Amino acid sequence: MIITRKSLSRRSLLQGLGAAISLPMLDAMTPAFAAASRVADGAAPRRMAFLYVPNGIIMDQFTPATDGADYQMTRVLEPLAPYREDFMVLSGLTLNGGRALGDGAGDHARAASSFLTSAHPVKTSGADIKAGVSVDQMAAQAVGNLTKFPSLELTCEDGRLVGSCDSGYSCAYSNSISWRTPSSPNPAEINPRAVFERLFGDADLDPATRAKRALYNKSILDFVTDDTRRLQGNLGLTDRRKLDEYLFAVREIEQRIEKAEKDSANLPMPTMERPAGVPVDFGEHAKLMFDLMLAAFQTDQTRIATFMIGREGSGRVYREINISDAHHPLTHHRNNPDMVEKVAEINKYHMEQFAYFIGRLKATKDGDGTLLDHSMIVYGSGLSDGNRHQHDHLPLVLAGRGCGSIKPGRHVNYPAETPMANLYVAMLDRMNVKRESFGDSTAELSQLDLA
Repeated sequence: MIITRKSLSRRSLLQGLGAAISLPMLDAMTPAFAAASRVADGAAPRRMAFLYVPNGIIMDQFTPATDGADYQMTRVLEPLAPYREDFMVLSGLTLNGGRALGDGAGDHARAASSFLTSAHPVKTSGADIKAGVSVDQMAAQAVGNLTKFPSLELTCEDGRLVGSCDSGYSCAYSNSISWRTPSSPNPAEINPRAVFERLFGDADLDPATRAKRALYNKSILDFVTDDTRRLQGNLGLTDRRKLDEYLFAVREIEQRIEKAEKDSANLPMPTMERPAGVPVDFGEHAKLMFDLMLAAFQTDQTRIATFMIGREGSGRVYREINISDAHHPLTHHRNNPDMVEKVAEINKYHMEQFAYFIGRLKATKDGDGTLLDHSMIVYGSGLSDGNRHQHDHLPLVLAGRGCGSIKPGRHVNYPAETPMANLYVAMLDRMNVKRESFGDSTAELSQLDLA
């Protein structure tokens, strides 16, 4: 720890045996004598995250019927109702790169790979994959040097990056939305334990020390007790409360991961190896990943994250909501009412997980506001109508205020064929990444900051 003139360094850590826990934003990091320079010093950095749901959405149960602030909440959006003033619905945006453009079938692979790249992927099942640099990585290349991790990539569904998964397209296209280079997708982590150790453990820990920690079977917080006690002695009452709440949240995540590991160990042996620490219940898995993403933002370990709630073309079943049919086949419903109803229930269930994340961001103090105030969170899919594999009028939600640069609480309906890349140009600009164009953009998306 570095304490100077009663000012705590923003990069302070709680350190112990193989543990290095970053701290949340505390008042001691922005003392009164430095108040005038808080924005310049990055006291409230902007974060951006992109959350992907597969297989499209039942659009007439997602898209509001009217524009502006007085729109009526739809069935799929209903879980977000408590946060109506904290998000906006964006309609009319298109991913032209997701269309066939002469390549025939493969809409699922193109939907995912073009979602953040706005690029049309090369149709191949071999090693010569090619899409484009994704918007998250464009931002990470610019601001990633300011944090421990340039970006964080998460998923709730395991997927391979080799072989063919969709009509001659490599599995890398269906299972990745984050692309470091046009030929290098970033693999996403499915195991909450691995994410937890990455954020709160020591990646360079030697095997002997790891074995010692495992033998003691202690919480990671037990290894930083002395450092925590010293820090608390130098903090005011408000900061001590913030630190207590944060450390409680870290321990609570740890306990949920431990429970998931025990539950997984008691399951019958699957035909494929199940990663340790992955909860059996989908909702619990999603919430754990959201809490880990929040912790990474709260401690400024990263400002960029992506989360594939499911891989594109996912055949997951959702027994948690009494749906035993596979998701992807259900989306080819041919207007069968029973199948449409099940897809809509899945769409709403996904939105419930997103609403949990929005609520947690809004409840977490960050500088002079909340994490939600200082974030830009995109939720959506690379397909609108999964039955017809359409890539226009995509279902998109933009949550957060981007440090005051976005005015949420509205439904904005853009002209048909407006490139989704226009949104990404606007978001990059708000991350102070200046680009005249991105992908097939035509301009910076307007109306994001209009009341």
